[in-house]
Amino acid sequence: MNLVEKIIHSHLMQGTMGLGNEIVVKVDQTLSHDLSSVVIGQIFDAVQPEGIKIEKSVFYCDHNVLCTAAENSDDHYFLKTCAERFGLFFSKPGNGICHTIHCERFAAPGKIIIGGDSHTPTSGAVSALAIGSGGLTVAKAALGDGFRFRMPKVIGVRLTGKLPTGVSAKDVALELLRLISVKGGLGSILEYHGDGVKNLSMTERMTIANMSIETGATSGVFVSDEVTEAFLIAQQRGDEYQPMYPDQDAAYDSLIEINMSELVPLTACPHSPDNVVPVSQMTDVKPASVFIGSCTNSSYADIARAAAIMKGKKVHSDVDCVVAPGSHPIMQKLLQDGVLDILIQAGCRILECACGPCIGVGQIPRNNGISVRTSNRNFPGRCGSMDAGVYLVSPETAAATAVAGHMIQALDLVDPACLEAVSNEPITIINDSMLIPPLPYEERRNVKPVYGPNISELPRRGPAYERIQAGVGLRLGDNITTDDIIPGGSSILKFISNIPAFAEYSFCYVDPDYVKRAKELGHSIIVGGENYGQGSSREHAAILPLFLGVDAVIAKSFARIHKENLINFGILPLQFPDDDTYQIPQQGDELVIENVLESIKTGKFTVSIPARGISFPVILDVSDGDKELLLAGGAMNLMAGS
Repeated sequence: MNLVEKIIHSHLMQGTMGLGNEIVVKVDQTLSHDLSSVVIGQIFDAVQPEGIKIEKSVFYCDHNVLCTAAENSDDHYFLKTCAERFGLFFSKPGNGICHTIHCERFAAPGKIIIGGDSHTPTSGAVSALAIGSGGLTVAKAALGDGFRFRMPKVIGVRLTGKLPTGVSAKDVALELLRLISVKGGLGSILEYHGDGVKNLSMTERMTIANMSIETGATSGVFVSDEVTEAFLIAQQRGDEYQPMYPDQDAAYDSLIEINMSELVPLTACPHSPDNVVPVSQMTDVKPASVFIGSCTNSSYADIARAAAIMKGKKVHSDVDCVVAPGSHPIMQKLLQDGVLDILIQAGCRILECACGPCIGVGQIPRNNGISVRTSNRNFPGRCGSMDAGVYLVSPETAAATAVAGHMIQALDLVDPACLEAVSNEPITIINDSMLIPPLPYEERRNVKPVYGPNISELPRRGPAYERIQAGVGLRLGDNITTDDIIPGGSSILKFISNIPAFAEYSFCYVDPDYVKRAKELGHSIIVGGENYGQGSSREHAAILPLFLGVDAVIAKSFARIHKENLINFGILPLQFPDDDTYQIPQQGDELVIENVLESIKTGKFTVSIPARGISFPVILDVSDGDKELLLAGGAMNLMAGS
C-alpha cells in the first residue's frame, strides 16, 4: 500500500477500498474557525448532543479577529460558549492561525482530521490525512458519523535533491502548480515521498502540504520520519510519534517528480495560483504592499529568513510591509531572538497572529495596486479588492522585494550566508495560555450557547421537488471561486452569521445585479464552467444561493468541497456531458426539469427550455449517500430527523 491507503485502511468504517468506491472513514479530530464554526455551533445546539464523539475538536478564532464590528465579537463569544457546552477546545482570537496551531498542538501521524477550512491539509505535514470540508460535514464527523467520500486517486509526488539557498518550500508548491494547474489534483490525494523529503523541515512540509489544495486535490500527505519525531518532541508530544512510509512496492495512480536542486525562485502572477513564472522575469513588478504571513508562510524560520534579508536595511519608501506570525509561540520566539526588532527597525508593521490580509481583513491594496504576498491565493477579490494584482512568492522573495521596491530574488540582494544561518530546527516554546481546554462534563452540562443578535437561523429547504421550473439567474465561465460567489474582506465577512444580510453580497463583484435578479425569479439555476467553486471551504457559497432560491447549479465540473456543500444544503450539482451542451442554456432562459426524484436516483436528468422548444441531458455524478441527502433536501433535514 501507499501511505494514503494505509491510513484509510486503518480507519475504514464502511465500504471497500477501490478507486471511486464510496467509503466512510473514522475521524479522529476536527477543526474549524470563526467563518465556519458558527454553523457547526448552531448544528450542535439544534441536535443537543452530550458532547463530541471523537478524541478532539477545536474551534479557532483566526479570520475575523480584527472585530471591526460587534457582530464578530458576538460570534466569538457564541463559539466560546458552544465549546464550553459541547466539550471542544477553544482557541482565542490572536492565539494564531488554526492550521499552524493544529500542527503544533494536535495533529499526529496516522490521524484522520476533517476541518472546516480548505487548507486543513496543512496537517498532512505530520503524516495525518487532513481534509477540508464544509461545516455540516465537520459537525457530523465530530458527532461520530465519520467522513463519507469516494476513494480518491493517489498521486505520488517524488521529491529529490535539496533546496538551493534562496529557494524555499513555497517554490516547490508553485512548481507543482505550474506542472499540473489548479485542476490537476481534482479527485486525488497528493502523497509526498522520496529521498528529498528528509531535507525538508517540518515547517517547509507544512507550506507544501498547505498548498496541495490549490491543485484541486483532496489533501496532501508527507511520510513520518525523524523530522516528524523531532517536531513532536519539541512540542512535548513525542509519545504520539510513529514512523509512517509507503511500502517499497507501493503503486500510485500517477507519479510526479520534482528535483528540488533544480528549482529557482518562482511567483504566481495574477489572478491564479498556477500562473507561475520565475521571479527573475518579473523584476519590473513594483508593489505598493508586501505581506509576509498566512497559514502558508508564517513560521519562525520563514519570518527569521525575511529578517535576515532585511537586517541593516530599510523597507523601500514606496512599499508598505506587514508581517503576521502564525502563532503565539512563534511570536514569542521571534521576540526572544530579536527578530521582531530587526523587522521593526527595517520599517515593517507587525500584525497579530491571524489570517488578516490573506482574506482581505485589513491591508487591502489601493485601487489598481500591486501586492506581493506569501499567502496561497491570488483570485480577484481575495485580498479585498477586485482591482488589485496579487503575486504569490516565498518569504525570501517577499523580503527582498520589500527592500528593493521591485520584485527581486533574495540572492540578488544578500549573501547566501545570511540565509544559511537561519535554523530550521523546530521551536520548543509551548504557550497554551490562549488555548482553552474542554470543561469537565459536570461543569458544562448547564452552559447555554449565547447568540448575538446578528446570528440568524440557517436556511433549510424541504425534501427535493418533483419538478423544478427556474430561470437561469447567472451564466459563468471556468474556475469560478468561492471568493467570486461571496467575497472576503472585513466589511462583508462581519455578516458571516447573518444570512439575509450576507446574501446581499452574493456575486457582488461578478454581477452587481445578481441578487435583485435572483429575488425576482424566486427559483433559479446557476450555469457554470469547469472547476466551479474552487478555493475555500466556505459553505456560505452554497447557503446564500439556497437562501436566494437556487435549486441547482449546472456546470462542466465542480471543485470537491463546494460540490459537497451544495449537496449538504440540498442544491443539485448537475454536470454538462460536454462543452456543446454547456453552450445551450443562456442567462434569462427558463429551465424545466421533470421527474426530479427518479432522476436523482438514476443520476440522469433531462432539462428543457420550453420557450425555445429544446432539451438537453445533464448528469448527477454523486454517491448513493449523496443521493439520499439530496432526496431529503440536505443534511440538516436528515440530522433533524425530518
